[in-house]
Amino acid sequence: MRLMTLDNMKQIVKLVIAVLLFLCLADMPYGFYQLVRFVATAAFAYLSYDYFKAKREGMGVLFAALAVLFQPFFKVALGRTIWNAVDIIVAILLFYLLIQSFQKKKKHHETIAFHLPHIADNEYSIIR
Repeated sequence: MRLMTLDNMKQIVKLVIAVLLFLCLADMPYGFYQLVRFVATAAFAYLSYDYFKAKREGMGVLFAALAVLFQPFFKVALGRTIWNAVDIIVAILLFYLLIQSFQKKKKHHETIAFHLPHIADNEYSIIR
């Protein structure tokens, strides 16, 4: 059994980026913000690709736009206040997507557990 699935990795990526974006609200060294830009750009590009692959074009476009916004090569000068607002909004979006995926996964597991036959109900079962 694989513990680290692709779906788990996507959730970890979302969590890490959300935490990094909230850390951007603190007074950090300039290099930290540069690192966040590189990491966020790579993560958003990956998530965009994954959403397009899953035929969820709206989310794919959203994450592609975020990758362009956060890319560190041709910086978008928004000012500290606007960047803080963007960081908060994107972090909340990522947390929302995490919660949504966990709820779907939980509901899926409950559905599977409900449909699994019980051992004692099997006509060949030795438990009667």
